[in-house]
Amino acid sequence: MTIHVRFFAAIREAVGTPETTLQTSAATVGALRDELVARGGAWAEALARGKAVRASVDHAMADDATPLRPGAEVAFFPPVTGG
Repeated sequence: MTIHVRFFAAIREAVGTPETTLQTSAATVGALRDELVARGGAWAEALARGKAVRASVDHAMADDATPLRPGAEVAFFPPVTGG
């Protein structure tokens, strides 16, 4: 399925892009995060398990078990963002 992923604050700076559209077989937010971590490098560092990262799906707060649907917008951001 195709989903749109957005990155904010320090995560955006680390991965070098504010957003991407990608094909994924990930069924949940947690599986998507693992898929992005598997890219290695800055992706693995910014989204690593154990790092405080929040997520939302279609503008609603989400956790690792939140299901994804085709066309969903997923956002990853640190627990505190500003300005």
